[in-house]
Amino acid sequence: MSRTRHSANALALALCAAFAGSAHAQGTPASKGVHTTHKAAGTAVSAEVQLEPKAMDLLHAMSSALTGASSMSFTAVVSYESPSSVGPALVYSTTSAVLLQRPDKLRVVTLGDGPAAEYYYDGKTITAFAPAENLVAVTEAPPTIDLMLKAAFDKAAIYFPFADIVGADPFNNIAQGLTKAFYIGPSKVVGGTNTEMIAVVSDSLFMQIWIGTDDKLPRRMRAVFKGDPLLLRHDVQFSNWKLDPVVAADAFAALDAANAKKIDFAVPQPPGATKKKAVKAKAQ
Repeated sequence: MSRTRHSANALALALCAAFAGSAHAQGTPASKGVHTTHKAAGTAVSAEVQLEPKAMDLLHAMSSALTGASSMSFTAVVSYESPSSVGPALVYSTTSAVLLQRPDKLRVVTLGDGPAAEYYYDGKTITAFAPAENLVAVTEAPPTIDLMLKAAFDKAAIYFPFADIVGADPFNNIAQGLTKAFYIGPSKVVGGTNTEMIAVVSDSLFMQIWIGTDDKLPRRMRAVFKGDPLLLRHDVQFSNWKLDPVVAADAFAALDAANAKKIDFAVPQPPGATKKKAVKAKAQ
C-alpha cells in the first residue's frame, strides 16, 4: 500500500491502495513439504512448497466463516507506512465501516489521514463519493463483488486493503501461489480476543494473520511487499463483526451524493496533469 499526495478529490477517489506483504517471522517448522517444479521464461525452476496443515486448516475455517454469512459488516482500521524525507517511515491510518451483501452489494465508508470517501456498489453501478468536496463519480459495474473490485481497480486504481476477505472465495484469494504457510501460536492481544496466528508466504508477500479462536473471523492482517526495497509495513485490524445483520433496502445507495458534482470515474491524476498534457499536445 502506498500513499501519494494528490489533490483532495483525487485522494478521496483513490483512498485505498494494495495490501499485501512480507515481514520477518519465525514459526513452528512446517510439515514435510510438497516438491513442485515451476517454469519461468521457459526454464524449469525447482521450489519446495511447505504448507503446514494446521495453518491451511485455519485459512479454510476463516474462509468458511466469512462465506457462511449472506451479509456482514465490520470495521477495518488500516495503518500503513510511507517514506519520509528524513529516513524513518511515516504512518498513515484510515478507518472503514464496511457492509456487504452477497453476491453483489458492497458499501465502504472511509475516514482517516485525508478526506473522507464513500463507495457504493449495488450490483449495477459503482459510486465513489467525496462528501467534503461534494464530488461523485459513477460507472457501470459487473454483477458480482469480485468482478466489481477488479473493475474499480482497473478503471480508477481503487483497491480496498480487505478485498481478499470480502470476495466469494477468501481461501483461494489468500492461498493461491503460496510457497509456505505455518502456524505461529495463540494470542490474546488483538481486540481482547483469543486468536490463532499463522504466517503465509508467496513470491510477492509474507503476511501474518490473526484468526479468532472461536468464531474463526480475521482479526488482524500484517504484511509488506517482498519487492519493496524499504519493506514498508501494512496492517489491517478488524472489529465490530456482525454476521447476517438486517440490511436496509437503501443501504447501498449513495443518497447524499444525489446533488454532488459529477466527475469521471478514472485513475486520479496529480494536480496540473491535465493542463500539462494539453500544453504538450499543443506544442506537438
